[in-house]
Amino acid sequence: MPIYEFRCPRCGHRFERLCQLGETGANLSCPACNSPKPERLLSSFATRGVEGGKGSSCTSCKATSCSSCSSCR
Repeated sequence: MPIYEFRCPRCGHRFERLCQLGETGANLSCPACNSPKPERLLSSFATRGVEGGKGSSCTSCKATSCSSCSSCR
């Protein structure tokens, strides 16, 4: 099951939820203000490279391994 990111149109709170594939958020409510039907957002994703391989294995910096990157810890 994928993790989807949602944003409340009423208060702007952003949160993640583990959902069924294709879940729209119509049956969810905001955990901050209980407003119904938060908007599902498009999120980026990260892949993990092979340690010691060529190039960066981190999508958020120029580190060659995630163990040396402060964003990935």
